[in-house]
Amino acid sequence: MPGRLHLRGVVLPDGEPRELWIADGRLSLTPVADAETVASDCWIMPGLVDAHCHIGLDSGGAVDRPTAEAQARTDAAAGTLLIRDAGSPADTRWIDDRVDLPHLIRAGRHIARPKRYIRNYAVEVPPEALVAEVVRQARRGDGWVKLVGDWIDRDAGDLRPLWPVEVAREAIAAAHAEGARVTAHCFDERSVTELVEAGIDGIEHGTGLDDATIAAMAERGVALVPTLINIETFPDIAARAEERFPGYAAHMRALFARRFETIGAAFDAGVPIYAGTDAGGHIPHGHVAAEVELLARCGGVEAALGAASWRARAWLGRDPLADGASADLVVLDADPRVDVRALRTPRLVILRGRVIAG
Repeated sequence: MPGRLHLRGVVLPDGEPRELWIADGRLSLTPVADAETVASDCWIMPGLVDAHCHIGLDSGGAVDRPTAEAQARTDAAAGTLLIRDAGSPADTRWIDDRVDLPHLIRAGRHIARPKRYIRNYAVEVPPEALVAEVVRQARRGDGWVKLVGDWIDRDAGDLRPLWPVEVAREAIAAAHAEGARVTAHCFDERSVTELVEAGIDGIEHGTGLDDATIAAMAERGVALVPTLINIETFPDIAARAEERFPGYAAHMRALFARRFETIGAAFDAGVPIYAGTDAGGHIPHGHVAAEVELLARCGGVEAALGAASWRARAWLGRDPLADGASADLVVLDADPRVDVRALRTPRLVILRGRVIAG
């Protein structure tokens, strides 16, 4: 059972000195008898969120339970206590029964066209089967469905959308009828424009965004999870593709070169933006702090912190730091609003009222 704990420090986002107590895994704003003071003279944040993370996946596809558990523990030790899994071929529902692992919101399995995505990652269907598969994945997940919006077309030698726009529109409507939201992997310019027009709820990466699509996303509240750590790999991807697909390589370099300008414009326009690392494929787990630092270059420190904590938690329907909420906290030695690098080394990480790191 979790213990009775007491913390005293500056609580974000309001920035006011406060005292918090924990009992039975829940926060209390009133004193709890016999509580042990575990932190004072500190800064306290709601648990961090990785809104694009793949528990149960590595570069080769699905992993076994011990590997998935190690992934989740690595994320939790870094302060990530809520994960929106953005597609996994592994069944990770067993994590819900583990009080020592992060809260997990699943998106089912990636949906792609045959031979148009990474091998062993996605369920692959032709366009005429997309609607039925979206319904199946909506029922398999926790209120999210993940589409692969574009990928390299080897015949064209460059990125191309995977789905005809009217098919995508019908699939998104089918997910909404199931009570699920839809998000999509989008590097390319055309795919993100078409999917936003089709009524999608979220965009992953978003490197191809233009001003008109950014404005539409801001107006409709379409979320963006840029995964800037992933985008940092674009030059390497381009180098490996240069010989066979020079047009694709040049395109990836151009998307990379304007990444901060693109995501900065989305911040400026008021697009709801959240932090995600894309860990679990070729990106290692446990690096949410690095993602926040890159986001801060685009939208400022406080916007980046909110994107990885209180705003992301609200977007995903999870409790803030309120009386009776799950006691999921990150405790820092320094004010991350002054130096965002404070997130790199939490003093304590508290999950469901248990100190799991520090």
